[in-house]
Order: sequence, then C-alpha cells, then structure tokens
Amino acid sequence: MTANWENRTLWTADNLDILRGMNSDSVDLIYLDPPFNSKQNYAAPIGSRAAGAAFKDTWTLDDVDLAWHGEIAERQPALYAILDAAGHSHSKSTKSYLIMMAVRLLEMKRIIKTSGSIYLHCDPTAGHYLKMLMDSIFGAEYFRNEIIWGYGGRGAKAVSRQFPRNHDLIFLYGAEKGRKHRRVYKEILHPLHKLPSHIRIDKTGKPYKTSPRGDYTDASIARLEKENRIHRTSSGNIRIKYFLELRNSTVVDRSLVGDCWDDIPDMMHTPKDERTGYPTQKPLALLSRIIEASSDEGDMVLDPFCGCATTCVAAEHLGRQWAGIDLSAKALELVKFRLKKDTMLAEKVLHRNDIPQRSDLGKLPNYRTHKHSLYGIQEGCCKGCLHFFEFRHLEVDHIMPKARGGSEHPDNLQLLCNSCNPMKGNSSHEELVAKLTRDGLRRDHRL
Repeated sequence: MTANWENRTLWTADNLDILRGMNSDSVDLIYLDPPFNSKQNYAAPIGSRAAGAAFKDTWTLDDVDLAWHGEIAERQPALYAILDAAGHSHSKSTKSYLIMMAVRLLEMKRIIKTSGSIYLHCDPTAGHYLKMLMDSIFGAEYFRNEIIWGYGGRGAKAVSRQFPRNHDLIFLYGAEKGRKHRRVYKEILHPLHKLPSHIRIDKTGKPYKTSPRGDYTDASIARLEKENRIHRTSSGNIRIKYFLELRNSTVVDRSLVGDCWDDIPDMMHTPKDERTGYPTQKPLALLSRIIEASSDEGDMVLDPFCGCATTCVAAEHLGRQWAGIDLSAKALELVKFRLKKDTMLAEKVLHRNDIPQRSDLGKLPNYRTHKHSLYGIQEGCCKGCLHFFEFRHLEVDHIMPKARGGSEHPDNLQLLCNSCNPMKGNSSHEELVAKLTRDGLRRDHRL
C-alpha cells in the first residue's frame, strides 16, 4: 500500500493521531528515539539553533493512561500483563510511560511493510521493558538485534559506586526473510609506518590481511595462487589474502559492523557545524548507518519522534523519501535550516498539523449499517458505561472521531448509549472512559 501523504512531510502534532491516520503497510523503515523516562527536564541552550526546544521527560499515571490500559487489557492480554508487571516491579511512572509507548507501537506495527524494519532507540532506564513490549507487539520471532551504541569510547565521566554509563540501546525488529537488509562496513585507518600485526605488505608493495582457507577447493587455491592471493605461513598453512586500499600513506581496512557500534561518537564529539543545540540530538552518522542498512533509495522512512529531524536529513541525503512527526514546531524550523544548508531543499518541506485520511480501506458502507452486528458483538452493552440497553437506546459511534483521523471501518465503530455518546463528542474513547470512571459512572463487571 502506498503512503497517503507526500514525501518530505513534517507534522507538528501528537504522533498517535497522525499514526492512526496513516495507511497500513505504507512505511519501509521506522526509526524512533522517544523520551527515555529519564525524569529530567531538557532545554536547548540560549543562542543555539534549537533554542526554545524543551520537554519534560517525567511520566505520571493519569486517567487516560488507565483507560488505554483497559482497552489493551481487552484486546491485547499479553501486552496488558507486561504493563501491569512493570507497574508492580518498577513504578507507576514506568507503567505510564510504557502505556504511552504501547498504543503508539501498535499503530507502527500496522503501518510498517512486511519487508520493513523498525529501530527503537532507548537507554537502560526502560530499555528491557520496551523490549518486552516489542516482543509482544511485533513478535519475539521478529527480534533481530540489540545494538549497543557505545558513544563513550573517548572516555567516560567518573561516577561513584558504579561503572560509568556510556551507551544506548537500539532494538531492531523485522522479518527474518524478505526484509531489506545489507551488510555495513566501517573504515579503520592505519598509518603505513605503524601497521598492526594482522596487516602485511606483499612484495609488490600492496597491503593485505588474511583469513583461513576455509572451504576453498584445490582448484580454487591454484587460481588464487596465480592472482597472488595466497599467503603461506611459516608452518606451511594456507591463508587467503585480501588486499586493502592504500590512501595517502594510510592503509584503509574495512571491517564488517556487528551489533556493537563504538565508532560513532556522541554529539559532544562531532563537528560543531552539525550540532544544533537540541538536547537529545543524535549524530547523522548513526542514522545514515541505519537507513543504509535497512532501506533502498526511494523507500519511505518515518521518524515519529523526530526532534531536530536528524532522521529526515539523513534520509534526504541518501535518496529516501521521509516523513517526521513531533509536538514541537522547532522540528520544522530545524529541518528546513539543515536541508537548506546542505541541499537547498528547505522550500520543498511540507508542514502539516492535520490528520491524514486513510485511503487503504476501500469504499465503505454507511457506518450506521453496522448497528445490528455491533449490538450482537457488544451483547447489548454500551461501550462507555457498560450498562445494558435496548437496541433503540444505543447509537453508533466512531471510537477515534473522524475529526481526529478515525475511519468508518467496522474496527473503528462501537455502540454508545444516548447519554455516553454526546458526552464523548469529538474526544477519544479513552478520554470518555477516563471521565466516566472519574465520575463513578462506569461499572465494569469484568474487572
């Protein structure tokens, strides 16, 4: 399914509303760097390009969280168990944070293609709880990697009574087969006059490294011998030569990147012209590696917590389509500034704060025609107050209002009594449940 939005679209809105309006199976790659529940306040320095960007990364359990939790309990019992356990084993704050993430990850699962990948960036604060969410939502069999971004390789700040923390976690999920993925290599530079022991210079002056013979046949070895690609050790063992690039008296050694990324420094150690001052900015090199590894040119890349829009900029540089979502209007200003500086594409960025209208549901009958089937499914009970009513006292309601991106698909319809329906208005179902519970009007006999 194609995306129901244009390339280079940036929304400044609640990402949950925007995600709910996106077509299913429309995104090739999702990278998200959400708040970490760090219990800190963040603000960009005055005078920096990102000045004015600020957010509070502290979560408290409120009525809407509890309403979401109730919906998850009904539709996703395994996910409910994880959220409930987090509240008991860690804190109510962590439970609130995970509920916020869960309802958004459920939408991301819907919109990502079967050939796509999702990278969730976090830190050890809630990382292992988030992995449990991902296992439940995407399926444990879709877990591919726990990537360690060791950004503190240049030294760590000393702390008392524990080892310094100098890494983030990135969880990668996607199908084992059919998913886009390519090997990524990093360059390691060695001065020609100071080579490590595994790099040698042959008689023609070319640098090389070796690997064991492996499964090469005798015929293949003979062919490689003629190509000067055989190295014999002092004990007579055969090893295969791999010639390396020589660049300005420097040997360039390419090494396959594994799941420990210690070659990309944090923003403090990146060039000044890349820094915007945004408090949680990530390096372009980090996003470029992710995008190159898991997408092709022309693919759609989405960042639902885009901040200073590093994902958008990296995707543009690599010839991908992209979309970003952030609550702060600062994201729009920063992406335009960063693209104009490098590619003069700032004027092509489309700014939106409206919810996209799904085009993947086909032509649907009038939503009121579902009233009889919904009455049977709900066994005559209002989805708000949960009381039983006669058929004539129930009305068809959009769970997510059309004004907030909701569709007329049966999955987005329910029956409410003629007291709950006007009370709900254009609010979400979770907000209605929270109000009814707060006012003592909702009595759930199932709890």
